Amino acid sequence: MARYLVSMESKNAAVNAWVTECAEYLQPNVIKWIDGSQAESDALCEQLVASGTFTPLNPETYPGCYWSRSHPNDVARVEDRTFICTPSKDDAGPTNHWASDTEMSAKMRTLMTGCMRGRTMYVVPYLMGPVGSKFSKVGFELTDSPYVVENMRIMARIGKPALDALGSATNFVRGVHSIGTLDPEKRYICHFPATREIVSFNSNYGGNALQGKKCFALRIASTEARKEGWLAEHMLILGITTPHKTKHYFCAAFPSACGKTNFAMLIPPQGYLNNGWKIETVGDDIAWINVGEDGRLYAINPEAGFFGVAPGTSEKTNPNALASAHKNTIFTNTAFDPVRKEPWWEGLGPCPERLVDWIGNEWSPEMGTKAAHPNSRFTAPASQCPSIDPAWTSPTGVPLSGIIFGGRRPTVMPLVLEARDWKHGVYLGLTMASNTTAAAAGAVGTLRRDPMAMLPFIGYNVGDYAAHWLSFEHRPGIKLPRIFHVNWFRTDEDGRYLWPGFGENIRVLEWMVARIEGKAETVQTAAGSLPVAISRDGLEASDSDIKTLLSISNKDWISEAASQTEYLKTLGSRLPAAMFEENEKLITRLNAA
Repeated sequence: MARYLVSMESKNAAVNAWVTECAEYLQPNVIKWIDGSQAESDALCEQLVASGTFTPLNPETYPGCYWSRSHPNDVARVEDRTFICTPSKDDAGPTNHWASDTEMSAKMRTLMTGCMRGRTMYVVPYLMGPVGSKFSKVGFELTDSPYVVENMRIMARIGKPALDALGSATNFVRGVHSIGTLDPEKRYICHFPATREIVSFNSNYGGNALQGKKCFALRIASTEARKEGWLAEHMLILGITTPHKTKHYFCAAFPSACGKTNFAMLIPPQGYLNNGWKIETVGDDIAWINVGEDGRLYAINPEAGFFGVAPGTSEKTNPNALASAHKNTIFTNTAFDPVRKEPWWEGLGPCPERLVDWIGNEWSPEMGTKAAHPNSRFTAPASQCPSIDPAWTSPTGVPLSGIIFGGRRPTVMPLVLEARDWKHGVYLGLTMASNTTAAAAGAVGTLRRDPMAMLPFIGYNVGDYAAHWLSFEHRPGIKLPRIFHVNWFRTDEDGRYLWPGFGENIRVLEWMVARIEGKAETVQTAAGSLPVAISRDGLEASDSDIKTLLSISNKDWISEAASQTEYLKTLGSRLPAAMFEENEKLITRLNAA
């Protein structure tokens, strides 16, 4: 071991012993402990530029920014290569790919023996959650990828804050990652909930390799949350301030690339701004939700950055995201303007005269391909967001008034629907469906059920997950938020979107706030409560479109309920009977209507 370790920079004996054990079989030439300093980052970026991984962007328009490309076979999360490793297959449940924890641990040890030979192993201590919060948790990622280190530097609090938070404790998440050879047939993203371990191999893509993100903050954290009585969810967190200076916070769950970041950073129309409405961003992707001393639910954003989808992001759709990404940002798999030395993607604006596409080839529109990969990303510090909420690093989190579920549905789902109660809200979240996007490998545009937008991220049996959600209703002194479902993507027969979306979505939030404050009436339907009306001042939408958006078709919903019945049957024997009861109640109400 002495030939590997020049110095051990942790005072934690358990950390040191684990790093030593891993180095024995990974066999790096050098071990470097990451301290999170700017000087360290500058040196790593210079190294990445020298190796051709990073291309510096225009220092005047994109200071501190870099363009990067991943291997063409490594551009998204690989759900079919992502495993929950437990002793029993039933503990992983029917929605996860399962592997025996002992067998997979041995397999990965064999596959990865010597994989860091000739490379540097970076030891990355990282803190998920605000500094000083009792809800924050510490992880370590051992990686041979300086690209991962630089992205983790943006997405988490790395180095000293993590070591200080851990102290002498031993309850840290242990993560090992290697680029390997990027062989897709030997690509594995493995989670071991019982031992709080993560192993990812042969991928360098963010969702697979940045272990603090989906791996820790959702899959491992969700199992921890169940044990400890909280929730780890694939949710944005936003605050909305009314003209009367009252403020409400919402969490919202949408599948990846369905407008989460746009919603989290929403800029209201000018009329709303003039009247004193304000939207502020706490987080755009993940929420850890705990019960406060007052019985309310409080959410923290465990991340420190945004890992946003670039295509479609523009001054029109999300100016706050663009502003967040104009300095100290890593752009991955976008196109590159070699003249201006700037990133470009479809939807950003006029196409430059010259472009290099995400594969690295000269590109022109006549080629009939996309210049930027549909899942190309920007990794930007959250602190740079113009709409960042002053409480985004609050150690206690922010109190939730509402929880929102939503997906891409061209039909069936109305613009907004309020759940009848908590149990019905859990049912809405569990059975919600959405058209798939490019954020995950596989077919695009296929409708799939995605419980709470957590289908790829629940770290244990989905039936137990539903039971955990339901259990909150029975907590002594609990004050639960209202639950809503939204659908920005309703279309007509020609495929035209009926709702303008983006900033206009504040009109739906306005109605939700009115409901929470007891100031809005509803129309009771079999599916849930719909608005009597929403604010339409300055809204470019016809009466016919609004009528369609704010109504349900019993015929469509009878088919929907039947589909939900079949879906619930796939979720296994651990699914609470209460979910089947909600389904039966829905069918009864529809038949009565």
